[in-house]
Amino acid sequence: VASTPTGAGPWVLTSDGVVHAENRATDHGDVDLGVLDPGEAVASLSVLPDGSGYWVFTDRGRAIEFGAAADLEDLVDLGVAPALQGAIVDSAATASGQGAFMVAADGGVFAIGAAMFAGSMGGQPLAGPDGGVATDTGGEGYWLVANDGGSFAFEADFQGAMGGQPLNAPMVGAVAFGDGYLMVAADGGIFNFSDQQFLGSLGDDPPANPVSAVAGFPT
Repeated sequence: VASTPTGAGPWVLTSDGVVHAENRATDHGDVDLGVLDPGEAVASLSVLPDGSGYWVFTDRGRAIEFGAAADLEDLVDLGVAPALQGAIVDSAATASGQGAFMVAADGGVFAIGAAMFAGSMGGQPLAGPDGGVATDTGGEGYWLVANDGGSFAFEADFQGAMGGQPLNAPMVGAVAFGDGYLMVAADGGIFNFSDQQFLGSLGDDPPANPVSAVAGFPT
């Protein structure tokens, strides 16, 4: 899920490759699953900062562009996909909209387009698989969030984490928010590590189905 720059509507990616443009979000297109390799699945959606396009990323590191999003040389193009140690689970566009970061379940980070690699947790022991990536406001650094609530900062200011704290459900996503980030757990709990106001969560009233992502916009 990703929000429009004004918060007037979200885009929601579903496992069938359809991008649902809600409210005043612009529909830029859907993924034809027929172009994917056998067993390959869509994994995440990242939107250009101005909302004029987006990429859909697959679990093998393929980037499929829509609208004004550039055609980026991805992990399939580079021949890296077969060597992945973990499936791609999340992505984030740079502030310029000219590149993107992908993160794998093992904490590996892959920078494509104009995105600059600043480090990763690939090859490092993690208490739980990685659940998300968020870019800082400058778009040069980023944070990784693990399922156990751990957070790792690369060329970005560390803002806090839930690692080592008891969680009712694992973390499943993260998004840039203010000068930091929001984490979301599968039960809908929101954890705010930013200068923005906490607006509430579903942690005390979990939905029937697990939450899988979070989107934010300036308040």
